[in-house]
Amino acid sequence: MYTRRDLLKHTSAGFGYLALAGLASLSRTSALGAGADVAANPLSPKPPHFPAKAKRVIFLCMQGGPSHVDTFDYKPALASDDGKRGKYGGALLKSPWQFRQRGESGLWISDLFPEVAKHADEMCLIRSMHCDQPVHPGAMTQMHTGTAQFVRPSLGAWTLYGLGTENESLPGFVSLSPPAGSSRNYSSAFLPAIYGGTKVGGSGGRFAQAARFNAGGGQAVPDISNPKRTTAQQRRQLDFIQSLNRSQMPAGDGANVEGVIQSYELAFRMQDAMPELMDLSGEDQRTISMYGADSDPTRTFGRQCLLARRFAEAGVRFIEVTHGNWDQHARLTEDHAARAEACDQPIAALLADLKQRDMLKDTLVMWGGEFGRTPSAQNGNGRNHNNKGYTLWMAGGGTKGGFSYGATDEHGFEAVENPCHVHDWHATVLHLLGLDHTRLTYRYAGRDFRLTDVYGNVARDILA
Repeated sequence: MYTRRDLLKHTSAGFGYLALAGLASLSRTSALGAGADVAANPLSPKPPHFPAKAKRVIFLCMQGGPSHVDTFDYKPALASDDGKRGKYGGALLKSPWQFRQRGESGLWISDLFPEVAKHADEMCLIRSMHCDQPVHPGAMTQMHTGTAQFVRPSLGAWTLYGLGTENESLPGFVSLSPPAGSSRNYSSAFLPAIYGGTKVGGSGGRFAQAARFNAGGGQAVPDISNPKRTTAQQRRQLDFIQSLNRSQMPAGDGANVEGVIQSYELAFRMQDAMPELMDLSGEDQRTISMYGADSDPTRTFGRQCLLARRFAEAGVRFIEVTHGNWDQHARLTEDHAARAEACDQPIAALLADLKQRDMLKDTLVMWGGEFGRTPSAQNGNGRNHNNKGYTLWMAGGGTKGGFSYGATDEHGFEAVENPCHVHDWHATVLHLLGLDHTRLTYRYAGRDFRLTDVYGNVARDILA
């Protein structure tokens, strides 16, 4: 005889891993009693702590660590001292790219990003970022979760937990083509599993097959549909599973059981909503060409950025888009140029598209990697990791446009003016979303946790 556990284990409902992941939330309880609506649906919209400037986030994650001194942190002394011994040894290496003042604001941006540079007056450059980890896995995890040592919820998960979502038929947090092995960076950890990110599309070139221009394209979300059963058959099967779930509610864990039920219902609704959203055939040719989504080398990232706009427009709260391979220990000139060429036009198009749709004012767009790179050379024409000082920029969502915050030293080794730690950046992002980082907590294992732990100060100078 099958038990309820056996049935859930062996039934192939085809509702996607998102639904099954919701089961993990059964044993977790929240420190924030968010009211009856949230108890019934944990993704229901929730009021912010105070009026928000940003309603949603698009995070353009540059995996590998782009060089700040070759992109957005102009260092004339690095050019004049080229070849001299650097602060920590090694010969200083001037940037191969020319920096120019851009827009009315006069922000210094290199020729590596000529299209993005046209939006200088919308951009807020944080030139004093720093983190604790000089290696990729730890720095990436800290950038996403606030810590490198422990499994913690990601920034996107905290955002969704704090605010809910605006579209009941789509996940509130999506990660477009995340790198293999990076699930910690979009996971919910000990938050209820429904707040975790949903992976959309494969990594690298495989994304081109997931984002469809016409019918018959690949499946973007794993197991989102079950070709062996009709929609009506799946609905009946789901209703039976849900009745078993509801039979457990009198046991005293009603809110969490309801969360599991909502996970299944969301995954069922996604079968219609997600393929429609991923189908780009309805976009006009001008828009597709603007993003560079119809030709190489911008094709893949162009489609990702276009989808990011579509997800934002559809009410998804947090969208992350990853662009990797910025780790140039050698061949800086050739490979940084190739990486920038693949993403410069799509990023500029995203900013322009959001602005023309009047969405940039309440969409926080963020660009950056896990750390920067050293001003000194490595392997001739390369740079090593540098977590002591680097640049991240934001646009829209209540930030000051055409503004530069903080600074590194004359060569770009360390943050020396208004240092902005990852905790400070997280606190600032949450503030723009109307969330007080000290109040956004979740009780787990006997204590309250938050994204910034016991740290973090809002960088108020960047607020518009």
